[in-house]
Parts: sequence; C-alpha cells; structure tokens
Amino acid sequence: MRLFVAIDLDGAARAAVATEQRRLAAAMGERRAAVRWARPEHLHVTLVFLADVPDARLPEIVAAVGADLDREPFDLVFAGIGVFPPHGAPRAVWVGVGGGEGALRAVQREVTDRIARLGIPLEPRPFAPHLTLGRMRALRPSDRTLVLAGARGDRVASVVVDHATLYLSRPSSEGPRYTELARVTLTA
Repeated sequence: MRLFVAIDLDGAARAAVATEQRRLAAAMGERRAAVRWARPEHLHVTLVFLADVPDARLPEIVAAVGADLDREPFDLVFAGIGVFPPHGAPRAVWVGVGGGEGALRAVQREVTDRIARLGIPLEPRPFAPHLTLGRMRALRPSDRTLVLAGARGDRVASVVVDHATLYLSRPSSEGPRYTELARVTLTA
C-alpha cells in the first residue's frame, strides 16, 4: 500500500492556492492544458512518502505516527512559484515555503525518524518543502520559461499547522483517493 504523511491545508488556504493555479494557467495561455492541476481538496505538503508498505506493517506505522509531538503549532506561509526538476523540461509546478520552514523541517524530521525506527525504507532524496500545484503532461523545456514568467514571489496563502496526517493513497480513474489513518498533533 502507498502511504504518506502530510500537512493539511484549511479551506481558506485551499481557495487561495486554487486562485493562484487559475492565475498561472491564464498566464500560460494555450500551454495551460499541458499541466494537470492538483484539485484543491488534494492539496497538501508531503512530509514523508512510503511506497509499497506491506499491509501487516500498518498498525505499527499508525501507532508511531499517531503519537503526539511536543512542538508548538506554527504558521506556514506559501510563497514563490517554481518547477521541478531545476533544469530541462519541468515535470511539476509548485509553490514554496516562505515562512515557517524551520518548524516544518523539525516536524518532518521527527515524523521521518519515527518511521525510520520501524525499519521502513524511506525515500533517499532530501526533503524539499513545497506544495505541488500541478504536474506537466507534455514536457517541453520552454514550459519552464512560461511558468516562471507567470510566477510571482509574494505570499500565496498561509495555514496554521497544529497537526500532520498519515494518509493511505489509492489511485483511481478520477484521481487519487486519500483515507486518513492517523494524526500527529503538535501539543507544546
């Protein structure tokens, strides 16, 4: 099964990000169809992604992730548009973290450490805090210029982070379906 731990967005942040997606799509003109924009209800900041976890491991992962975290809730600000990878044809459009990154990284490290202590394999690439706005369908290096030309560096949205959620992700023809399995609450 596919699991991930993420920071959720509230309704106001989802609406603000959806407005930014529409603004970027308009700036891209006829190439807007090259991006499969994330649905607002699916927007989240992934802290840890776990692919191909055996079903038998689920109870211990739920228990580890679900324990409270002795950290203060914090404000997470989204600002600055970018694309992955940094060179060549882009595969994803994202908005970065413009405030609260240190606190976000601390939460990510703690959750990752909890899962690593269970012996569950983790992604080897370093954590790059971002919120994926969309994925490119037809890859062209020139799309990088289009996206970045439409980008703005100011604040897009913010959210108060007081928890992170462990989700089960199931693919479907209408897009992924997420089921909440556990929640780690920031309790300091």
